[in-house]
Amino acid sequence: MTMSAPIEWTTVWMVAAWYGSNIGVLLLNKYLLTNYGFGFPIFLTLCHMTACSVFSYVAVAVMKVALLQSVKSKVQFAKIAGLSVVFCFSVVCGNVSLRYIPVSFNQAVSATTPFFTAIFAFLIIKKREAWLTYAALIPVVAGVIFASGGEPSFHLFGFVMCITATSARAFKSVLQEILLSSDGEKLDSMNLLLYMAPLAVAFLLPATLLMEKNVVGFTIELARKDIKIIWYLFFNSSMAYFVNLTNFLVTKHTSALTLQVLGNAKGAVAVVVSVLIFKNPVSFMGMAGYALTVLGVILYSEAKKRYSRIHL
Repeated sequence: MTMSAPIEWTTVWMVAAWYGSNIGVLLLNKYLLTNYGFGFPIFLTLCHMTACSVFSYVAVAVMKVALLQSVKSKVQFAKIAGLSVVFCFSVVCGNVSLRYIPVSFNQAVSATTPFFTAIFAFLIIKKREAWLTYAALIPVVAGVIFASGGEPSFHLFGFVMCITATSARAFKSVLQEILLSSDGEKLDSMNLLLYMAPLAVAFLLPATLLMEKNVVGFTIELARKDIKIIWYLFFNSSMAYFVNLTNFLVTKHTSALTLQVLGNAKGAVAVVVSVLIFKNPVSFMGMAGYALTVLGVILYSEAKKRYSRIHL
């Protein structure tokens, strides 16, 4: 009689924390930007990046969660700065989209990230997959088309912002593969965030002052009426950092396949929880479209593992 392997409770708690922080920051972003009336997505992103800057330094330099890696040249620093710009842009666009579309639809569109990654990889670095791998992307796109057609709360600008955020996220992953590909320049996710977050603050601060001029006065006035806004912003920004920390820890303690399965399931959990909390109307066509997209992502991942890459 074979004994089953003991449950790794540390890993279970890490996955739970990863789910909680991911879904929590997404739902709180939505609540602040729409239900609460705090319509400042750039400032909200600035708060996130400020928290990431502080917590990253504490985690890496003080608590030694990850081995501190140094930036070795001005060229490497310039590459990190470029990634930071794309990273900022994708997060801001994602937050802007949440002002106009429900979390459920946001997650359906965000699930198309592999589609954009495959396109950018082909166009920029000539990375070519087997035709069956590309064929698996058809349901990914078809699912979003169905979800868009069946979305009761469809908003064109919100949809465009979400597509932009998703494609920018995919572009960053391909760009990161190009810019930090050599052994001397590779950084783990914790160190990359340590250097990207302060640069993001430097980019977002003038953008906030230029595009959301009244945010400081509005926030101070709001805090006088309702002090909870300060705690909301602090808690939301802290969770934004813990998304990155828990992702790093889960990656470290699980396999790539497990992480992928957990990632697909996380999106589905976020959709269910958001609908239960915000009670936004959903349609059968919209849910079927999202399910088709997730199925396409799973098929694409399986096909990509099975067929070796062909380089042009």
